[in-house]
Amino acid sequence: QAQLAESGGGSVQAGGSLRLLCQAPGYPLKNLCTAWFRQAPGTDREYVARLSAYGVKTYADRVKGRFTISLDNANNTLYLDMNNLEPEDTAVYYCAATKQAWCYGFTAANYEDWGQGTQVTVSS
Repeated sequence: QAQLAESGGGSVQAGGSLRLLCQAPGYPLKNLCTAWFRQAPGTDREYVARLSAYGVKTYADRVKGRFTISLDNANNTLYLDMNNLEPEDTAVYYCAATKQAWCYGFTAANYEDWGQGTQVTVSS
């Protein structure tokens, strides 16, 4: 089972930017479907973006055009670049992976491996 670790969260004002990182030592992310989810207090874990092993990227409508998912193969690091942040983006962000090359589904149940999460807080 992959050990995923997120970093890069923090507090920003609305309109600001953050870059989240997800690392998985010894577990090549390039061969997997990887994704970012987020969870605000009192809500279900919500799909944000996903990246297949073939380079296909998809985004939730709420973040499309503002967030970018990418993978640095050399450093085995998954990124989520978040621009023009809104207070509604405040949540704990999680990276996830599944042992399939193609991505199927948009729910947390489709992913087996998870990080511990990193907090993102956007103030108005």
